[in-house]
Amino acid sequence: MPTQISNPFLALIKERQLLDDMQIESVKEEHIQSGKSVEQILMDFGLMDMQTQLQVKADFLATEVVDLSNREIPPEVLKLIPPATARMYKCVPVAAYGDSLQVALVDPLNPAIIDELGFMIGKDVHIVVADPDQIEKAIVKYYGEDTGSVIEALQELGANEELTKINPEESFAELTDLTNEVPIIRFVNLVIYTAIKDRASDIHFEPFEDEFKIRYRVDGALYEMTPPPKHLALPVISRIKVMANLDISERRLPQDGRINFNMGDRQVDLRVSCLPTEFGESVVLRVLDRLSVNLDLERLGFPKYIYDYICEVLQMPNGIIVVTGPTGSGKTTTLYSGLRRINTIDVKILTVEDPVEYDIEGLMQVAVNEAVGMTFGKALRAFLRQDPDIIMVGEIRDVETAQIAVQASLTGHLVLSTLHTNDAPGAVTRLIDMGVEPFLISSTLMAVLAQRLVRTICKQCKTPFEPTENQLSLLNLTHHDIGEKMFYYGRGCSNCNDTGYKGRKGIYELLVISEPIRIMINERAPTVVLRQKAIELGMITLREDGLRNIFDGETTIEEVVKYT
Repeated sequence: MPTQISNPFLALIKERQLLDDMQIESVKEEHIQSGKSVEQILMDFGLMDMQTQLQVKADFLATEVVDLSNREIPPEVLKLIPPATARMYKCVPVAAYGDSLQVALVDPLNPAIIDELGFMIGKDVHIVVADPDQIEKAIVKYYGEDTGSVIEALQELGANEELTKINPEESFAELTDLTNEVPIIRFVNLVIYTAIKDRASDIHFEPFEDEFKIRYRVDGALYEMTPPPKHLALPVISRIKVMANLDISERRLPQDGRINFNMGDRQVDLRVSCLPTEFGESVVLRVLDRLSVNLDLERLGFPKYIYDYICEVLQMPNGIIVVTGPTGSGKTTTLYSGLRRINTIDVKILTVEDPVEYDIEGLMQVAVNEAVGMTFGKALRAFLRQDPDIIMVGEIRDVETAQIAVQASLTGHLVLSTLHTNDAPGAVTRLIDMGVEPFLISSTLMAVLAQRLVRTICKQCKTPFEPTENQLSLLNLTHHDIGEKMFYYGRGCSNCNDTGYKGRKGIYELLVISEPIRIMINERAPTVVLRQKAIELGMITLREDGLRNIFDGETTIEEVVKYT
């Protein structure tokens, strides 16, 4: 007695009596044992070619068979199904008519998918039948690499017996073969794809003694992905090194590289850093996604007085502007936004960076390369012979760089740079500590902008609340100080992954080098005194700007206390 047929296509073949019971039974057994698709098995067994299969499905659905191999799908039609949906349901939109959309599905006999798809895209879905291979190729062609879910990819990795027998001391050739295994490629692509989709700024691959962790940073906080088995650390990390054109046999020295990752509709740059550790190599990918970084000065969230001052100072013929803050506080983004503002045909702009983060049209960008002796100082000296109007120095790290920046400013160039200090007045003291003469700083420095990035409250789950005495004391405020002002927090929802936060914005502190401040710089006044004087002269501190953002309902007490 033949068993019940669960595969809809096999059931259809049986109903139409296109094959006898024994043939159907053998196809079904092979399907269960090998996991191959019924369509593939029918072709392998020579029972039914693809064209006949497609016609059977089309007749049953009262639709047509389309050939995707020589068909160009218009962009406006492709836009109707988002990439993630196309990948999830393995479908491609073929043509649109008003509220109806013709869609080719890998599994056209599954009514549940058709209903869900129609619901998700808000259109009537009309199914057409196409070769599953052609549909898969079309998804990759129009939407980028195939990506399911990380857990599915992990299951696939776990089920692959070849990968469970990995020896960490594999020969170079065997390791290279491993990195080209389909499950490894799919898993690595999927991790990167998922992290970029979740707006991650960094992806960390970390081997420990008993586990292999994968974490990614979103809005400054680290989140852990489902960890893969420990034995996969070597092939996964080797795969990343292959993508970045690094030496996979070198595991004792740090290496740096870049990956151009295809997200279907766009290229995302990834900066790769490999560090040998006790239990294997730790790899960090810095995501440089031009689409997620907005380089418009207007969109950085400056208070009006800072925005107006920066626009004015960027038009100056010479002088130094310094942006300061810890790593990852958005200093480079601020500088790039300023350069984009003044990047016109009549201005020559040169930048020296370590490394170049974003390629911007119209800027001459130079990367520091310590290995061949290309330092900030060397690049800057060469810059002065290149007749620039504006120079950007990625970071002032030593007295040599600082002195050449001062020299460039004195010879009629506008210089933009960054420093790592806690606040704006601290930048002045840092330059003096490096060994730059105070009179040179006071005559060239025009302004110091300190900044931090705080997470913004998710707009979908933003909720007002009454702060406690304890919370207010963290900000040195009392209930009397705040009066009727409202405070908010994020409850956590699906939109923000239950964190209560979505996105980040800057808080700023601008120190304008006015005459009283110049006099104090020449007298080598300590940071505390400079700071006090600047506040007297009207400088709004990072904490005060943070309070403004709390009262505007943009961020929370915890975020401002953490960063100021």
